[in-house]
Amino acid sequence: MRIPSELTSMLNGEQGTTRQKAARLVVDLASVAGAKNFIRCSDAHVSGVSVLTGGHGLRTFLEDLVKDPTGTVAIPTTLNSAGCDHEKMDEMDIEHQNFLEQQFEIIHAYMQLGIKATLSCTPYDRGIETPEGIGSWAESNAVCFSNSYTSLITNRESGLSALATALTGWAPEWGLHLEENRLPNLLVDVEVDLSDSTDWSVLGDWIGAQRGSHWRMPFGPIPVIRTQNKDPTFEMRKALTAAAANHGCPMLWLNDDDADVSNIQDTLVFTSEHLDTSYAKLAPKGEVDLVVIGCPQASIGEVRATAAAVRTWMELGHHIPEQRLWVFTSGHNHGILKNDGTIDILEEAGALILKDTCPEVTPYNRTRYNHLLTNSLKAEHYLTSGLNRMPTSVARIEECVAVAFDPQRIQGERPKLDAKAHGSMPSAKTHQSEPCS
Repeated sequence: MRIPSELTSMLNGEQGTTRQKAARLVVDLASVAGAKNFIRCSDAHVSGVSVLTGGHGLRTFLEDLVKDPTGTVAIPTTLNSAGCDHEKMDEMDIEHQNFLEQQFEIIHAYMQLGIKATLSCTPYDRGIETPEGIGSWAESNAVCFSNSYTSLITNRESGLSALATALTGWAPEWGLHLEENRLPNLLVDVEVDLSDSTDWSVLGDWIGAQRGSHWRMPFGPIPVIRTQNKDPTFEMRKALTAAAANHGCPMLWLNDDDADVSNIQDTLVFTSEHLDTSYAKLAPKGEVDLVVIGCPQASIGEVRATAAAVRTWMELGHHIPEQRLWVFTSGHNHGILKNDGTIDILEEAGALILKDTCPEVTPYNRTRYNHLLTNSLKAEHYLTSGLNRMPTSVARIEECVAVAFDPQRIQGERPKLDAKAHGSMPSAKTHQSEPCS
């Protein structure tokens, strides 16, 4: 293993205890990955911010790191979504004791390390103007989006590994850093017109769900996707990569005629029947308590589309009861949408607009909310299988808004989750009973 002199200096404690700890982790990760070299990174994006996901352990860990005043990040670093909008705590009705105090503690600690508190899970959406170079990003949807559509190359990091790289500037050179590991291994032909961003979300999740035990994809499925719509919007491309990342897809090739298809292991065909069947399965089967839009955090176009659907109901004299519609977006986009009047329209209709947080890392008050409706397969995936473990249904934005306005639109008993919301995935691993050689 060839360790750069700068990293060696950190290992020796010459740049403080915090960078020493980070350097040790970077080297340990390189050893586990079998990496022989290290690569200098241009920027990092750190996840693990919400009190819901990090808890007491995260607070204790960060408290230890900030004791060293010299232990700040070595490269520009942004921060993922928090667990709440601190200006809307009453409206969110979070029951977790001292949640806001603990959330501030976590964010402040990250800021002491020199991390920019963007509190966004979409750093590619105006958070970082032109993603390029080698990054160390820990948010799965951002990893897949940037590897697929920008010049940035990043492995799918954990919050801890991204933080270690942020503090040192170095990462093990392995995985997607190497060109041979970015070659497509799956071909997907789409035989139906995908006219709505949620259609693309359904497609992305469907691809990963087809994983078979014969697939040998150590860095996840990397599909070449050929669609009828050759010019998808930003919102469509964002929805596709966010949902594809649910099942470990780190990047994809969309309508790229020059993609290398020499290593394709399987071919999938997505038809109108697959789309219709998916929507039927995901549709709400009982009373909906809350509608959430913005997972990943909604783009400007997504919020405006929601406002357009809302305006239609407002013109008929309707109002959203009990703030049954929550729209999540980044602080950056919130400022733009506030200035152009979009947020005023939504709030006048009775919607709750939240910034700096997202649906999957927010702790919901379970005395009020036990069945959610969303337009995102990413939200559905994590809300049903993550820490919230809440029944979550999916529909296009127009239907989501309609359900928000009309609580009686979907009737029946609220659905309940099975013991496991998502079944176990087929594995390509082979059982070994003998000692490792």
